[in-house]
Amino acid sequence: MIKISAALTFSIATLAIGFLVGACGDNSTPGTATTGSTATPATSSTTTSTAKGLKIGSLLPTTGDLASVGQQMLGSVPLLVDTVNACGGVNGEPVNLVQVDDQTDPKAGAAGMTKLATLDKVAGVVGSFASSVSSAAVSIATPNKVMLISPGSTSPIFTEKAQKGDYKGFWARTAPPDTYQALALAQLARKKGFKRVSTVVINNDYGVGFEKAFVQTFEKLGGTIVNKDKPVRYDPKAQTFDTEASAAFAGKPDAVLAVLYAETGSLFLKAAYQQGVSKGVQILLTDGVKSPTFPEQVGKGSDGKYILTGAIGTVPGSDGKALEAFNKLWKDKKGGEPGEYAPQAWDAAALLTLAAQAAKENTGVGIAGKIREVADGPGTEVTDVCEGLKLLKDGKKINYQGASGNVDVDANGDVVGVYDVWTVGDDGKIKVIDKVTPK
Repeated sequence: MIKISAALTFSIATLAIGFLVGACGDNSTPGTATTGSTATPATSSTTTSTAKGLKIGSLLPTTGDLASVGQQMLGSVPLLVDTVNACGGVNGEPVNLVQVDDQTDPKAGAAGMTKLATLDKVAGVVGSFASSVSSAAVSIATPNKVMLISPGSTSPIFTEKAQKGDYKGFWARTAPPDTYQALALAQLARKKGFKRVSTVVINNDYGVGFEKAFVQTFEKLGGTIVNKDKPVRYDPKAQTFDTEASAAFAGKPDAVLAVLYAETGSLFLKAAYQQGVSKGVQILLTDGVKSPTFPEQVGKGSDGKYILTGAIGTVPGSDGKALEAFNKLWKDKKGGEPGEYAPQAWDAAALLTLAAQAAKENTGVGIAGKIREVADGPGTEVTDVCEGLKLLKDGKKINYQGASGNVDVDANGDVVGVYDVWTVGDDGKIKVIDKVTPK
């Protein structure tokens, strides 16, 4: 597993840099998105803001192992900011956005979060996507009193730490934890008649957390985990996977649960195919690899067919009351359809702005104190962010209904969601074939 302590050690050094250069002036324009060229505070082009308005950041992967998924959600946050600013902003001022690439790396994420908190002085951040990166980032966000809302970090470890009070209310997410997705996938596997399943996971918070939840649920449903005593967990930095592939498919499982990231996961699945061990074995996948390009990354076999043809998986779906309007806005402004986790990223940014307006202050403390109230409060149900901001400005209470779901954030910062079941067709296209709600 990637050690969080390494990211924290790195962040201490970058924190010192942040304080040294924190007095620099701001060249960013209020109401616009500024993209940091790197995740290193000392070399980023964005500096401390002097603007009065709410300042938020995004910490998402445009490069690295999760870039193919991360890039699908990148447009959501600036789209939300533009929408909010077009209807008057927050607390009477335009919202400012600073975007940072976390590179799907905990060290880069820690550096990026340090920059956002100490140099850019943001009140809230949408991010990260990888659970290992969010673990590093939230350890910096919390003491700096910055509200961090992840659109996709699903590891159960966040629930456990929130229950202990580690985050002091400065953490939430708009995607449900993997305890629910693992339950949904385990139920799906048993429904399809699989009795013996092996697991292979990326060795980080996401992979190991998912593995633990799946094993517990699958066994409760009467299934057997073939390699329970010798789990296969691969190094996120690995480039060859022959050993892991042979180990994961040993013991003649009916199916193999593969909790992967796209870049390394494609190499693992290629290795399994080339060894011939995956023939006749059902591949079960998760949200970490659901992107239109993933079947192409894995490639085709000697017969010309896609190696991933017939694989099935789950991914947090979107069924919120605001989804139709969000999809229309996306099409009007960007063209096409929004990708995976785009609705969750939109909702994360929406909650930051709504909570700041409810608090009537542009601070992380104010946002953290109002997140649950605007997400799951007793007020008027609203799907339109601008309508919500107007009601809050008038002193009324709201219950925001998002694009991804009802985003009823609980005391641990969690939400419960629905899951899409997807498969890869003969043409290499991913299509959603069902929905499942864990019971």
